[in-house]
Amino acid sequence: MQTPADLIVILGTGGTIAGTAQSASDGVGYTAAQLRVEDLLAAVPALSSRRLEAHQVAQLDSKDMDFATWQRLAQAVSTHLARPEVAGIVITHGTDTLEETAYFLQRVLAPAKPVVMTAAMRPATALAPDGPQNLFDAVQVAATPGAAGVVLAFAGRVHDARQVRKAHSYRVDAFESTDGALVARVEEGVVRVLGAWPAGGALGLSRISREVARWPRVEIVMNHAGADGAVVRALRAMGVDGLIAAGTGNGTLSAALDAALREAQAAGIQVWRSTRCDAGPVMDLPGLLPSAGALSPVKARIEMILGLLAG
Repeated sequence: MQTPADLIVILGTGGTIAGTAQSASDGVGYTAAQLRVEDLLAAVPALSSRRLEAHQVAQLDSKDMDFATWQRLAQAVSTHLARPEVAGIVITHGTDTLEETAYFLQRVLAPAKPVVMTAAMRPATALAPDGPQNLFDAVQVAATPGAAGVVLAFAGRVHDARQVRKAHSYRVDAFESTDGALVARVEEGVVRVLGAWPAGGALGLSRISREVARWPRVEIVMNHAGADGAVVRALRAMGVDGLIAAGTGNGTLSAALDAALREAQAAGIQVWRSTRCDAGPVMDLPGLLPSAGALSPVKARIEMILGLLAG
């Protein structure tokens, strides 16, 4: 008998959603990554009727996310998606680097089944924690027929991994899609699809199989008043492999920073221009350093790393 594809696998990585504080009124002085994913599920009785399976992949504050954890997570996601009984995956994660992990997984795996990331801005011990609702919504999205790709379910909205950015440091609706193109909304447990699910070709696990100590080093430098290129020269001395310039406006750079970046490029270091603006592309114009397109600096960094890993 064929097993129905109705199993949702929950992968825990830590974060504020699993955080605890000494006082229920403390929403910022908490310690992240204290509860296991099974504890998070126990706090959402409404999921008891769902067929769920939980695994703890990591237990960290997402500000400390690293390449080794990305490798393990990508392998775990790939392994579970290959199981015929699995309809989709939910990943609990910290908010700080969630957009980076989401983009990384989409580029490496481009999954045909949904991989739904979720998180919280308040710890599990808060007076009104947002994690349980976000986890409930994420499971509904993962079980949606036709869903695919890596998305974020957060505060009732579903964002594409390629567009999502953390846009606020404190609000419970901290994430935005850069061009406002939501994939869906979750309303009273019902998923209302608004746009297209993420798609594209997968780079594959082989692209990230190299031991992390040998991954390319790509750093981000920012244009600002008085930017003189000294940071670029220091990074060159460290042996950096690539640089993302978070330029002002349309990727504009001070004359001194531009000169330092061109020196780096001439020395064989890959250089792209992005923007420190919250949204909008950087135009690729003649005579300027290469553009990262509509990628934010952190996502451009991931794209460059994945490209350099190809050799």
